[in-house]
Amino acid sequence: MSGLGFAKTPKPPYYAVIFSSQRNGKGEADYAAAAERMFELVVQQPGYLGVESARDTNGFGITVAYFDSEENILRWRNHAEHAATRARGKREWYEHFEVRVAKVERAYYGP
Repeated sequence: MSGLGFAKTPKPPYYAVIFSSQRNGKGEADYAAAAERMFELVVQQPGYLGVESARDTNGFGITVAYFDSEENILRWRNHAEHAATRARGKREWYEHFEVRVAKVERAYYGP
């Protein structure tokens, strides 16, 4: 994914979609291309605020996408290309994953 680092989110409240996953080690090139495409798409979605993502050398990763509303999270979830890529991920790339949606009510920033 391009442009990663700390997401520049507004003052709360806003929402976080937390995607934790364990990769199975298959289809690395296809996975990388799909992840880049999802990043290109999500930044164009209504209510998108930012994303933060990390993956360790064992294939465990966490991606947090921030949105302004639950309605816009559902729009992203229902986006046709996103839905197709999620289905492919279930079939081909992930050993296990979990999705959590949280409302951010406070945020603290350091130096």
